[in-house]
Amino acid sequence: MSENFFTDNPDIAFRLAQLNIEEALKLKEKGYVDGGSVPGAPRNYADAKDNYRIVLEVMGEVCGERVAPRAAEADEEGAHFEDGVVTYSAPTLDAIEAFRQAGLFGAMLPREYGGLNLPESIYSMLVEIVSRAESGLMTVYGLQEIADMIEEYADEETKARVLPKFSRGEVSGAMVLTEADAGSDLGAVATRATLDEATGKWHLNGVKRFITNGLADVSVVLARSEEGSTDARGLSMFLVEKDDTVKIRRIEHKMGIKSSPTCEIQYNNTPAVLIGKRRFGLMRYAMNLMNGARLAVAAQALGIAEAAYREADQYSRERIQFGKPIRVLPAVGRLLLSMRVDVEATRALLAETSTWVDLWKAYEREVSADEVSPETRARHKHCVALAETLTPMVKYCSTEMGNRVCYQSMQVHGGVGYMREFNIERLFRDVRITNIYEGTSQLQVVAAIGKLLNRSLDPLLAEWSAASYPEDMAPEKAMLIELTDVYGRSVDALKAQSDRAKVDYYACDLVDQAVWLVCGWLLLRDTNVSESKKSVARAYVASIAPRLRAQAEVVTAANSVPLEAFPILVG
Repeated sequence: MSENFFTDNPDIAFRLAQLNIEEALKLKEKGYVDGGSVPGAPRNYADAKDNYRIVLEVMGEVCGERVAPRAAEADEEGAHFEDGVVTYSAPTLDAIEAFRQAGLFGAMLPREYGGLNLPESIYSMLVEIVSRAESGLMTVYGLQEIADMIEEYADEETKARVLPKFSRGEVSGAMVLTEADAGSDLGAVATRATLDEATGKWHLNGVKRFITNGLADVSVVLARSEEGSTDARGLSMFLVEKDDTVKIRRIEHKMGIKSSPTCEIQYNNTPAVLIGKRRFGLMRYAMNLMNGARLAVAAQALGIAEAAYREADQYSRERIQFGKPIRVLPAVGRLLLSMRVDVEATRALLAETSTWVDLWKAYEREVSADEVSPETRARHKHCVALAETLTPMVKYCSTEMGNRVCYQSMQVHGGVGYMREFNIERLFRDVRITNIYEGTSQLQVVAAIGKLLNRSLDPLLAEWSAASYPEDMAPEKAMLIELTDVYGRSVDALKAQSDRAKVDYYACDLVDQAVWLVCGWLLLRDTNVSESKKSVARAYVASIAPRLRAQAEVVTAANSVPLEAFPILVG
């Protein structure tokens, strides 16, 4: 039976239909001036949405028909490492060829480089679909994100040489940041970049570790360009095209996503090209990359969660105990309901976040022009604030949700879910990396808390509180208004804390509230256009209300006992 991982998912189709990126797209497509004259360029917003649906359907078909059936094989075979050479598994190579034949590479690159010029919102949907099919493959497809960064900051010669290769699927990419002693603390990167004053050429020397898709043909590498520097201000970003000076010393033997090679790389006087300006490597370019990667990993976790829920749903229908399918047992039904609602809530949050990122990117290009109106600058600032707040929130929310859903799915399966014959065993292993790489959940809390304490969400919460909703959803609206007030008091209480240690300790409790509240309002907003979303919204709001109140009490109390106990019990 044929499968299409887009058309068989009504909720992702709903997200596409409700996606409101008209403002961003008008800027991105330059008023649709190329429509009708440049192949693939839309004539208007409706035409663009139709084009996106076609791309998603193509990806859905490739993933459902060709990728997913070989996912277990890709996991079993894994990436290969022999005599310093890394190669993909046979199923991964087949999937890459399928994407190439379907014209799915170069997703966000401009058409002048052969790309599809897709917005981040659509790209996130594509990454979710790929991840549902085969989690490890996402790191091959998802690392196209570096091409977007190259297009934005590299020189014209470099872009003209490299970017069309990405669009044709001839090269793969890697984001090379981490070192053995510089993981979360990227300011400690020690890999050296040396400029030959005579030739004007840069060369890299050093070792990088835990590099996802480290066999890549084209990499962007964070290195120390300023002699004598020891902090982030001495770092720059470089483009490396793989040659004999790039040595892969090993690949990691991982718990999950085994089809994705994670490499240790040594650069031996490797030729490199400076991207953008010196000294901006970490604070501008690497942060730009990581923000994009955080969205991609959020989409990856969401795709894995979708697959895990479907495995549990199917098994609970087929498994008969006590003379009936186990799904009718309240304990199992509760797990299934929790999974379904959490997946849909997270998909709503990812779509909302991607929309603000699209606006941010669109206005980023506008404000770089010579003459910019105060209104444009203000709109840009507003979009940046929301994108920078929601991005760590969705990465935190989605990856924690993905781990929780895989755990719940395995519980539905019982003992058989622990066996390799069932897909949930692989999904359970694969999802675990998502709340670790591209910044652990704890680092996402650190990234979000400052924004939340500055009340960056207030404009959205005020807008949603003032909006109209169906009459039969009045209790949910009233509940969310009450919870918004509870959250606001939590913000005030934590912001008033003079003890920074308490702020840091209880930050996750405030971020949890923010995530639940935003997801609740988004699901309520959906009820204006979908009758079926009413049950989702009701179930979600009912589940978060007592938890949010409890977390608010924790934040408001800011009890010092745990902090005092730490040096005694742990330190």
